[in-house]
Amino acid sequence: MSATGPVGVGFIGAGMISDQYLANLTAFPDIAVVTLGDLDTGRAAAQARKYGIAESGTSADVLAHPDVEIVVNLTIPAVHAEVSSAAVAAGKHVWSEKPIAVDRLSARTLLEEAAAAGVRIGVAPDTVLGPGVQTARRAIARGDIGAPLSAQTVMQYAGPDTFHPNPEFLFARGAGPLYDMGPYYVTALVSLFGPVARVSAVGSTGRATRTVRTGDRTGTEFPVSVPTHVAALARFDGGAVSQSVFSFDSPLTRTGIVEVTGTEGTLVVPDPNRFAGDVKITRGQPFGTRDAEPDWEIVKPVGIEAGRGLGVLDMARAIRTGQPHIATGELGYHVLDTLVSIDESVTSGETVRVDSRIPEIPLVPEDRDPYGASL
Repeated sequence: MSATGPVGVGFIGAGMISDQYLANLTAFPDIAVVTLGDLDTGRAAAQARKYGIAESGTSADVLAHPDVEIVVNLTIPAVHAEVSSAAVAAGKHVWSEKPIAVDRLSARTLLEEAAAAGVRIGVAPDTVLGPGVQTARRAIARGDIGAPLSAQTVMQYAGPDTFHPNPEFLFARGAGPLYDMGPYYVTALVSLFGPVARVSAVGSTGRATRTVRTGDRTGTEFPVSVPTHVAALARFDGGAVSQSVFSFDSPLTRTGIVEVTGTEGTLVVPDPNRFAGDVKITRGQPFGTRDAEPDWEIVKPVGIEAGRGLGVLDMARAIRTGQPHIATGELGYHVLDTLVSIDESVTSGETVRVDSRIPEIPLVPEDRDPYGASL
């Protein structure tokens, strides 16, 4: 591809999540999706036809394609590091679905390989680049709730076996509610508070086996090898604290809850699994009316929503301009380090220190237009 034109992108993995990426990336003028690869080449071909992409094939075909500059890695978590490492060895930049890997060593090795090869790693979730979390960050930075003190997050529902036709990988090593959904909430918290310093957690596994509930394999049982309910406490370098629930065991669905309390009010962050949504702020009820509904100030999100693939676009534009991208591999590593530390705390019953650190995460420019041609 030309160094002044759209950035060439190839996909490895054409499963369910690829629809959201493809719908957006094929609509961004600064991106040219040139090929799709999958273990199931028929599935890759079907997705290519659906989105008007000229070529499809295997993962090897994607890595060998001369016009692919960024590989979008949408494989299962257990092979994220392996596939990303192969892309780096082929001289490609990589955008990986979360998590970056399922253990610290393979993630750190990947980042070292990328640095040596002079290519970039970007890691989901890119929801934090959307107007919802960005507007919340600006409100906190303005002092709208005073000094931020604490946060609570909740992500609980009955589990992905209720809707996914092949849910086994979501209950295997590197997944479960902590690794599957935790990256959205932990990345949002790190964006708001900075690096995590230490964590404490407990967890449980509600059922040793689960059953596929939809699709051609309905009724198929499979084992559960990870905690399906995790409750975690975290302290951040800046002194703030948080408490979080991640659960696939709850008949009561409560998701997308991120509340930040400061010295002057509480701010509700939009669902970190979404790109937009109103920011809500309350400074409490009038004295003597604690049971009354709080007064809410609504802060409308600023910016264009777009969707999954926003991080790929940010990285593509940064590659062309020589600037840093925002959702970096180092951020992905710190989030993984935090998740692994929570997992270790569940097992040991001890508080675990998080050793990795990241610099302050830049804000997205308010006037960024994903649908404008800039390269």
